Amino acid sequence: MPNMIETKNLVKVYGTEVKNEVLHGINLEIKKGEFSSIIGPSGSGKSTLLNLLGALDKPTNGDIYLNNSHMNKLEDDELADFRNKNIGFVFQFHHLLPEFTSVENVMIPNWINDGIPSNDKKERAMELLDLVGLKGFEDKLVTKISGGQKQRVALARSLMNKPQIILADEPTGNLDTETSDKIYNLLRDINKELDTTFIIVTHDRHIASKTDRVIEIVDGNIDKDYTNDPEHEFDNFEQVAPDYCFLCGQNVIK
Repeated sequence: MPNMIETKNLVKVYGTEVKNEVLHGINLEIKKGEFSSIIGPSGSGKSTLLNLLGALDKPTNGDIYLNNSHMNKLEDDELADFRNKNIGFVFQFHHLLPEFTSVENVMIPNWINDGIPSNDKKERAMELLDLVGLKGFEDKLVTKISGGQKQRVALARSLMNKPQIILADEPTGNLDTETSDKIYNLLRDINKELDTTFIIVTHDRHIASKTDRVIEIVDGNIDKDYTNDPEHEFDNFEQVAPDYCFLCGQNVIK
């Protein structure tokens, strides 16, 4: 299976006079259709790596290839165009426009891409809201729906331009356990149905333990990189999230 994402000796340094090297030569390959998670402590470089993979930032050194396109060779406007057409984003805080309805928020990537929306694009946005379980919520202002429903709108929006890659940064970070599981199941269903490549940055090891692959970042380096076995979920859970009760999803009191 071909690589959808590949990085070579990826380095990111912030600052000029006082330099802070956040990533130290990351080498990573993500296959098409892979459903992976990135975990690690706060400040380890997880979100920095995700921003680089999403062409939201540029590396200080090293190379990034997304679907065989060399990101380093693209100008800013080319990067923006590539990003809008090929990558969908789901963030912890939704970033929905409060003055717009659910369907209007879903259509925003298309407005950026094509300008004036067409009827068929609105129809696609309605279908995506149906896909994420929000049929009947199309014309509701996003200020009038719950946090879990907002995250579903954000997920539908990320799919609007049929991206090959979805990058999710703490997509369940503000949700309760039940809603988090529902959002995870939606992500997984979309991954299977559309063969979309998913990378999820999360602090929730309960969620990470259910992904196909876990990449653990510590101090700007890949510390662990292992594949989960779908036929032995308990073993995965023990490896990734030993401090959780497998059956109840709650912290074990020791």
